[in-house]
Amino acid sequence: MVELTWDGKYDKDGKRAAPLRIALPFQTVETVNESAQQRQRMLDIFAAGRDPEWRNRLIWGDKKYVLPSLLPEFAGKIDLIYIDPPFATGQNFSYRAQVGDDEFIKEANMIEEKAYRDTWGQGLDGYLSWFYDAVVNLHELLAERGSIFVHLDHHVSHSAKLILDEVFGTDNFRNEIIWKRYAAHSLAQEGFDNVADVILFYSYNQKEAIFNKVYGETDNETLVKRFPYVEDETGRRFQHIALEQSSNRSSAGEFRSIQGRDVVSKLGWRWSQETFDQRISENPYLIYWTKSGRPRYKKYADEYEGSPLGNVWTDIGYLSSGDSERLGYDTQKPETLLSRIIRASSNEGDLVLDCFCGSGTTAAVAEKLNRRWIACDLGRFAIHTARKRLLGIENVRPFVVQNLGKYERQVWQQAEFGDNMGSVLRAYRQFILDLYHAETVAGYGWLHGVKSRRMVHVGSVDSPIALNDVQQIAIEFKRALGAGKNPSRVAGVDVLGWDFALDINETMRQAAAEAGLQVRFVRIPREALEKKAVEQGDIQFFELAALSVDTGVQGREISIELTDFMAPPDDAPADVVKAVGHWSEWIDYWAVDFDYRGDAFHNQWQSYRTRKDRALLLRVSHAYPKAGDYVVLVKVIDILGNDTTKAIQVKVM
Repeated sequence: MVELTWDGKYDKDGKRAAPLRIALPFQTVETVNESAQQRQRMLDIFAAGRDPEWRNRLIWGDKKYVLPSLLPEFAGKIDLIYIDPPFATGQNFSYRAQVGDDEFIKEANMIEEKAYRDTWGQGLDGYLSWFYDAVVNLHELLAERGSIFVHLDHHVSHSAKLILDEVFGTDNFRNEIIWKRYAAHSLAQEGFDNVADVILFYSYNQKEAIFNKVYGETDNETLVKRFPYVEDETGRRFQHIALEQSSNRSSAGEFRSIQGRDVVSKLGWRWSQETFDQRISENPYLIYWTKSGRPRYKKYADEYEGSPLGNVWTDIGYLSSGDSERLGYDTQKPETLLSRIIRASSNEGDLVLDCFCGSGTTAAVAEKLNRRWIACDLGRFAIHTARKRLLGIENVRPFVVQNLGKYERQVWQQAEFGDNMGSVLRAYRQFILDLYHAETVAGYGWLHGVKSRRMVHVGSVDSPIALNDVQQIAIEFKRALGAGKNPSRVAGVDVLGWDFALDINETMRQAAAEAGLQVRFVRIPREALEKKAVEQGDIQFFELAALSVDTGVQGREISIELTDFMAPPDDAPADVVKAVGHWSEWIDYWAVDFDYRGDAFHNQWQSYRTRKDRALLLRVSHAYPKAGDYVVLVKVIDILGNDTTKAIQVKVM
């Protein structure tokens, strides 16, 4: 077989370079749409040591870590995979942020763009290596009866097919589907207009694979031509089909008693006498008699499924800007397209995977068609958009939002800086300080650098910044005043962290203020894990947003009202910042867990904006079934996809 090779496919010894295979544990950060009764049932199941009930999964993470981490649980268990990987251009990553009636193009953050588009940093070789690693893992995840649909355009479809042939085998190639998505472009260009995408369809084992025949829709004009007769008794449109056929010569010369007439056929009969009797008893109008007195049977238009669909799909249009399905993703695919694929190659209850889920079309259609699903994406805005979309489905089943959290960072830290704990910590902190453009300071345990006359603390990769951290920083900061090579002249510290405790902006700012410390909490961006983004200087740090909430308690009922939200504007386009006239316009979505128990956030209520309805409720009430002390957790997602949480202690009588 012809083999496609690229730089990096083989190592220096001529051995095939294996994909990354580190399985990390998933962290459930949110459970969505689970009732209090379902929540308690899951806790009881867990306490009893039984296998938990299935929950559909929305995963935020890079597929190079997510796919190997799915293998221990799902190898050979995925029934259908659909992927729409980036084709090679930046348009795959932009989305639209809306403020009021105005819509703005928001470029993806660097991690979303670099992890995909910069695979082209090595040209086609980089992309093929990236694609090959994904396909090898996906092949291992597929069930014996499973299939994969790979959606591409003209940039790489020819090369991708050779990789798929190599991994799946040419015998398991089913179709190259052409989807005509555009009528035409008005852009002047040389050559023919590109108006179609390619969808490559492979099965794990073609002989075992699920395939439910798909029929194309028939327009009324074609239907009238195909079924030209109308039944007087019922008004049903029909065509008539021969009952005599030479292929059944064994019955030639036999009589059939049909509606009181004895008829002999020289050719042979399509049906036995028993079949005639049964079908006529079910439909007394079934037989059509020709002028010469020969019987034929009627095939009705209302029973016509259509012509079996071919591999050129022209009947599914691309989503226009005004389409009700549109969610702000330029690469969003129509639900009718995914519905056709999911219906064709899976059955109800089967498990569907999309590891480039974007706006969540695959998950939404799988949910509506009663399939189980796993959807993954690297973009935080994609995960947020998909979550909102799923919540808009009537009676959506509970699902979880997961990531790889600290485990992914631990793997990165070890790979980047080695195994010796002391030297690893020093190298790691120096790395972050360099990215933050801060200078290193020595002699302290909690203060690691200085920038613009402010001290800097670098949080660890595997634990969130907590109250104790702030208290220790404050103690050490008092010693640092006026001392050291680069003494701070202002009572301030920038606290850098990957994760932060839930009440960071209130409890910890208060603790810092009591210690005479002015503190800023700054998130270390996930881009820092990506070598290409670091090399190109694309790392940006952003201060955490601040959320204000008023709480009222009357008996067993509480009310929660958002009263202010301060979003750092650095991450937003200037035109978006200018368009925001009220603090609430920064908020796209907010949700409440009225009984947070320190595990995962349970979304028990939410309000969010849609393209059709831009209104957002800012107040919600909740009645508790019994008196007690509760922790209420409020989560806000801004229009850029960033989340901010606030924990509130309440006591109801």
